[in-house]
Amino acid sequence: MIPLFGRCAFAATTALLMVSASIDSAQAADTTTAISEETSLRPGEFVWQPELAQSGTVEIVVSIPLQRAYVYRGGTLIGVSTVSTGRPGHSTPVGTFNILEKHREHYSSLYNNAPMPFMQRLTWGGVALHAGQIPGHPASHGCVRLPLAFARHLFGVTERGGQVHVTNLAPAAAEALAMVGSTQAYAGMGGPESAD
Repeated sequence: MIPLFGRCAFAATTALLMVSASIDSAQAADTTTAISEETSLRPGEFVWQPELAQSGTVEIVVSIPLQRAYVYRGGTLIGVSTVSTGRPGHSTPVGTFNILEKHREHYSSLYNNAPMPFMQRLTWGGVALHAGQIPGHPASHGCVRLPLAFARHLFGVTERGGQVHVTNLAPAAAEALAMVGSTQAYAGMGGPESAD
């Protein structure tokens, strides 16, 4: 179970965001369309607006059921992306992980030297965030694959030691924020109920 939770005091907004679509794992196009936070994303699409929060701790929430990653800086949502997590037999572990190391160019030592651009290691057993194919369903060997352009953006704002929360829950963006706060109990996401 993920230990860091806080009851969401954040009201969901429908601020307009920009979406960029990843054409394939080698090339990304900056197709821009105004969307709201609730807009659905097709495989390979993502939202990235780091200007919404210029400073603060960066934390990431990955929802396995939704195949989404939410990125917060200082408690403000700055990005949402489609992802591809572990396929059956190669599940992505759930919990809170610290980013152990980062490499712009990395190759898998477990899977035929497969490229893992913008790799951010979560476990010493081979689980990482990295750029890869996003087919719209779990398809990795346990890693969290990201669209190439999103992986590049994310790599630029994270630091070693940053926290990544991987869950089997399906939170909305505002609910996912509850997972990055550690000062209060949270309700409705499988955690302890608030005492007040």
